[in-house]
Amino acid sequence: MKILLIGEYSNLHNSLKQGLEKEGHKVVLLGNGDGFKNYNVDILVKSSIFENRILKIIAKIIDKIFTISLNEIEIFFKARRKLKLLKGYDIVQLINERAFNTSPFLEKKLLKEIFNNNQKVFMLACGVDHRSVSYANQKKFRYSILTPYFEDVSLRKQYKFILKYLKPNYSRLSDYVKSNVAGIISSDLDYHIPYEGTKKYIGMIPNPINTDSLRLEQNKQERKIMILHAINSKNRIKKGNDIFEKALSIIKDKYCDNIEIIKTIDKPYLEHINNIKKSDIVLDQIYAYDQGFNALEAMALGKIVFTGAEKEWLEKYNIKENTVVINALPDVSNIVKKLSWLIENPKERNYISKNARKFIEEFHDYKKIANKYLEAWAI
Repeated sequence: MKILLIGEYSNLHNSLKQGLEKEGHKVVLLGNGDGFKNYNVDILVKSSIFENRILKIIAKIIDKIFTISLNEIEIFFKARRKLKLLKGYDIVQLINERAFNTSPFLEKKLLKEIFNNNQKVFMLACGVDHRSVSYANQKKFRYSILTPYFEDVSLRKQYKFILKYLKPNYSRLSDYVKSNVAGIISSDLDYHIPYEGTKKYIGMIPNPINTDSLRLEQNKQERKIMILHAINSKNRIKKGNDIFEKALSIIKDKYCDNIEIIKTIDKPYLEHINNIKKSDIVLDQIYAYDQGFNALEAMALGKIVFTGAEKEWLEKYNIKENTVVINALPDVSNIVKKLSWLIENPKERNYISKNARKFIEEFHDYKKIANKYLEAWAI
């Protein structure tokens, strides 16, 4: 089959592409590289305005005065030129209902070409969208990425890029996409839960992880324990990095002779993966029920990851708590307690490390997951 994947947030579509190609399919990936992460894509469509200091200033002024984004307009025209050549695909999959990352108005124009010129189009529930933000805003989760905002409304400015999905124009975009796609697939429980029982929802297919390129890497026990805290500056509060920082401050004083903390900010994907390989423990995110892509890749490398692993996830995979991954709660003392336990118990670290790798091989292997997508697309 000819398959077109549009958008890339986390290396998900890259890994899916690799799995599909193993099955003999022709796959093209179009995306913007996701900013500083610089993911591989076959067709790059991104704005270059912010790469020029003067144009960046002008663009910000225009956006502030007229609420017109020159970045989104640039992406629209670049994407439209590319789409004229991208026709006749058997399957098109959107990473999200806003896969091109333009305004709802411009997004619909681009999507119309996709819907008119290809066979079946599917949408991933991956990343924030109208439904997932609405669900979180109604406080249906025990906690979510909106929890810090609920607790401190002064964070509203930092949350404007998430809260905008509640606006009518984003709601209309969501309705438009859902009315035209053949089906919707979620990538983990944080998106499955809001979509469960909705029209055209096919179900959850776990994230695909390339288990051939990412191999188990356990570091020597006798050296210092390396703890990686990688921060995406735009999502610092939403991911709970502030809580991790407070916990690490306590841990650093308590175990200064036993640990080394690697703190990074906005690193490209390849550099980030190399930092994971050096580490023993990875602090990923707090406000989640399931593991995102970053956590899963670290687990594939045999790292002990602090991330989402709530009871819904434990029940789905029939796993005992803290045996495969560490559930990171929004509680500094809880994070400190779990880190202390791991630092003081090398056998437990080794046990969790091996279990993490086995879990990825069983439930997230990219070839197995590619076949699950092929089955879902056959509806």
